[in-house]
Amino acid sequence: SHLVTRGLRFLPAAEALALSLGEALSSGDAQEAASLCQRLSQLSVPVSVSVGSQAYPQDPLRLWVGVEDAQSDNYIPVTVLVSPHMTIAQLKDKISLDFGFAPSLQRWVIGKRLAQDRETLFSHGICHNGDKAFLFILSACANHLTRHQLRLDQDQQRIEGPYLAHTASPLETPPPLPPKPWPFGWACTSCTFLNKPTRPGCEMCGGERPQDYVVPHVYQPDQWVRRMEKQSMTLKQRNYMHFLAVEDQNLIPNSTETDCPICFSSLQPGEGVVLRECLHTFCRDCLKGTIVNSLDAEVSCPEACESKLLDREIKVLLTEEELQRFMELRLSIAESRSEHSFHCQTPNCRGWCIYEDEVDEFHCELCSENNCILCRAIHKDMNCKDYQDDLRIRAENDQAAQQTRQMLERLLQSGEAMKCPRCDVIVQKKDGCDWICCLMCKTEICWVTKQARWGPNGRGDTSGGCRCQVGHKPCHPNCQNCH
Repeated sequence: SHLVTRGLRFLPAAEALALSLGEALSSGDAQEAASLCQRLSQLSVPVSVSVGSQAYPQDPLRLWVGVEDAQSDNYIPVTVLVSPHMTIAQLKDKISLDFGFAPSLQRWVIGKRLAQDRETLFSHGICHNGDKAFLFILSACANHLTRHQLRLDQDQQRIEGPYLAHTASPLETPPPLPPKPWPFGWACTSCTFLNKPTRPGCEMCGGERPQDYVVPHVYQPDQWVRRMEKQSMTLKQRNYMHFLAVEDQNLIPNSTETDCPICFSSLQPGEGVVLRECLHTFCRDCLKGTIVNSLDAEVSCPEACESKLLDREIKVLLTEEELQRFMELRLSIAESRSEHSFHCQTPNCRGWCIYEDEVDEFHCELCSENNCILCRAIHKDMNCKDYQDDLRIRAENDQAAQQTRQMLERLLQSGEAMKCPRCDVIVQKKDGCDWICCLMCKTEICWVTKQARWGPNGRGDTSGGCRCQVGHKPCHPNCQNCH
């Protein structure tokens, strides 16, 4: 207490001596400056001496700055207009105003040396255009700096800046401000914004609140927040009930007046239909015409978007007869586009199937007939060989048998079928590898060589014609593994 009182008592004299010392140094009066220094030192008051800006070159310089941070491997070149008499602290403030980097996050390296706030650019040799410096940006999270805290610092600087500039002595450095207390809330891990404790997501970027964050028990939300929460819960319940009501409807009517984009007729609320997938609105007649005239199994939105009409929407828009024709069209399109489809050979029967490699017969549920997929015919009480032998005889006089015979010959010529090398019956490979088996004589056949897989001695006898994997070589350039 005695020391503080003594310092305050000598403070006016110290200020006068400091001003006189500055004038003596500026005029070059060494003797007067020495006398003033001696008298000032007897008062034991903190004093700092700096060179006036008038002593430095006055022309502005273009400083080349390489900016980098801890996340990237490369630096970004930036040109900054500076003056040689600027201090590092003033340079930080300029970068903060121009680019938004807080001064506490900036570290300047000039000439392989970390620059301090009170040092000038001239003291580091910055006196020519194109001189280089490097700015390293620290992580805001690692330095506990949030956007909210930065905004508070900037506001405080605007308030205190003019006062400090006006009252501080040119030979004195104002004391540092006391650290601000850490405010309530949680900091977003993405953008560092300080959010209120009860907020579930970040107000700036929408990021989620940290799972381990606990709302302080002393924190009380604002009254308007509690009122908004109640209104939000009511709105959520109302929206949920509306969603349930809409979900029960097969067709969603339009709620506002609009125009049909196809026929341009005006649609009052409830007269149009809003498609569920794309929310485009049309009149019922235009949608019905789109479905009836569709040549695809899936009906696309008339607006040429990627959405499709749902089955529940189609069923309501069409009559029973129109829906039946549409479903038949769907079946026909599905059959024509399926790679392994087979239609029942009974005249006027609509039955069809998609067969697999190991299936050779198709029992039609509509007409109860058994179809041979290999012969593409119905031959009761006959095997494939007997049917094909009978087909050759009947083909001379029976036009239907002749057409079937011509169809089998086309399959042979196109390579879609072959004759068994043992019993001469026509066989087909529907899918899978090149190994097939004759249904009559059970001979194992190689599809690409059209030869028996094994010789007369059975499995292992490679004299049958197909020599697959003999000498570790395939039996044919198109071999797909018949062993």
